[in-house]
Amino acid sequence: MLKKILVAAFVAEVSLLAHTGVGNVSGFSAGFSHPVGGADHILAMFAVGLWAAQMGSKALWAVPLSFITMMIVGAVLGVQGVNVPFIENGILASVLVLGAMIGFGVKMPVGFSSAIVGLFAVFHGAAHGFEMPLNVGGVEYAAGFILATAMLHAAGITLGSIMHKIAQSKISRIAGGSIAVAGLALAIS
Repeated sequence: MLKKILVAAFVAEVSLLAHTGVGNVSGFSAGFSHPVGGADHILAMFAVGLWAAQMGSKALWAVPLSFITMMIVGAVLGVQGVNVPFIENGILASVLVLGAMIGFGVKMPVGFSSAIVGLFAVFHGAAHGFEMPLNVGGVEYAAGFILATAMLHAAGITLGSIMHKIAQSKISRIAGGSIAVAGLALAIS
């Protein structure tokens, strides 16, 4: 039953795009609200936390920290106008790959898993760096965006830790599979 609910929740919005545009890119509240307003962000950021929880140990802090650090690097590249190819594809791939990693229960060395999420984070950061203004409002937007991202990671870690204790990771693999299915819905639409 839970599996069906998770799949339905993640696939319900079939018309998703990998990155649909950000709207207002000035100010802390706009930055904070953006990651929680788009399914691509929610799925990817939550998946980072779930995967980190599934791997446990050092991954609990290293994997999300890698994402946030490299997202900032990507944003700086975008603000500087550096061409980051395949941004939309990278964002979509982040949902598909991270969902599959969770769904299949993939555990890898912390450095390698941090590198994977770091690569995806560059795409997420660059997408918004290109759109941010070079002023105080842009810096505030970035701060809000970073905080919301960290909170989504923490939510994924929290839920992943609870699920691991309850079902020895079976439910988190179902959730990861659901994230991957939602990513396929993104690709199809």
